[in-house]
Amino acid sequence: MTGAAVVLALEDGSVFRGRSFGAPGEAFGEAVFNTSMCGYQEVLTDPSYRKQIVTMTAPHQGNYGVNSEDGESERVQVAGFAVREASPRASSWRARSTLSEYLGDAGVVGIEGIDTRALTLRLRTRGAMRAAVSTEDLDGVSLAERVRAEPGMEGADLAASVSTKRPFAAADVVGGARRMEGPTLRVAAYDFGIKRNILRILAANGCETTVFPATTPAAEVLSGGYDGLFLSNGPGDPAVTTYGVTAVRASLGRIPIFGICLGHQLLGLALGGTTYKLRFGHRGVNQPVQDRETGRVAITSHNHGFAVAPDSWDQRSAGAAAPVVGTDFGDVALTHWNLNDGTLEGLRCLEVPAFGVQYHPEAAPGPHDAGGLFPAFRRLMEANR
Repeated sequence: MTGAAVVLALEDGSVFRGRSFGAPGEAFGEAVFNTSMCGYQEVLTDPSYRKQIVTMTAPHQGNYGVNSEDGESERVQVAGFAVREASPRASSWRARSTLSEYLGDAGVVGIEGIDTRALTLRLRTRGAMRAAVSTEDLDGVSLAERVRAEPGMEGADLAASVSTKRPFAAADVVGGARRMEGPTLRVAAYDFGIKRNILRILAANGCETTVFPATTPAAEVLSGGYDGLFLSNGPGDPAVTTYGVTAVRASLGRIPIFGICLGHQLLGLALGGTTYKLRFGHRGVNQPVQDRETGRVAITSHNHGFAVAPDSWDQRSAGAAAPVVGTDFGDVALTHWNLNDGTLEGLRCLEVPAFGVQYHPEAAPGPHDAGGLFPAFRRLMEANR
């Protein structure tokens, strides 16, 4: 369905009218924006976008189509997709279909022809909002009223809904070729919404990974004799992902841990911290993050709407280097900080083998500045083997 009338309505009453592409119908979710200039297929299939209507700030999307290799999960995960212009043709030797065909096959509603700059500025000013996109209810007032009756992202437990239902070997999904010298390390990964490129990079770092459902008890994982535990990205409010917090808390000090995105937030909560919702979140591939321990700045890929509060704990020391705070599991260094807005982006336990970062070092899409965190995880496992 291309060219039919479609409406996007926000909870504050803002209405954007455009042309439909993808599937007919309607969807409700949280309206957010992503500043990436490419990588739309990875965005669409990232489980962290579950229940979100994603606006791309770059004006042209779909130019190179979609293919069978770049998906970060087995399906389109977004609730809806908003762009300034969707290319009707796919110009790439890798393309298997157009963006519109891809969304149509997935049953996902798309809207094009709207002022995505105005929509983005609205979300930056007012914050991420509940929203709907519909080809059925074209009355903006009616649709906005229905949006306000929907639940928000705070208090939403979504990780279990995108997680695998049974354990599986990562090699069955992304292949198992190992490209690093040295012994194979066995990793258990909690799937809170794991991206496939994470599994590829773990394999490239000599890790044989088994992926477990989000609600798997820690005792089941710890009994498997794994060398390390990986905590994946995922959607929803970390504070209500209590099964994940419980599992991480039971695992701290017993196995080396590496968490990213939601996994980082769950690690922070397990250490006794708190999380909060950001006004409009970080979604894109251009966020500058500084490692306070080295002074190095990396341009990083992000997709999150919550963050760990750095004032959750009593501070032991401050200064130019990473602040150190006290937790139930010993001292923790608050290592990484966002240079745009000062949010906490990473932490490292000093007395148990565990660390986490808020951003995406697997970078799909995104820059590869932070790729060294996977070798760091391998070194941590080797040191505690």
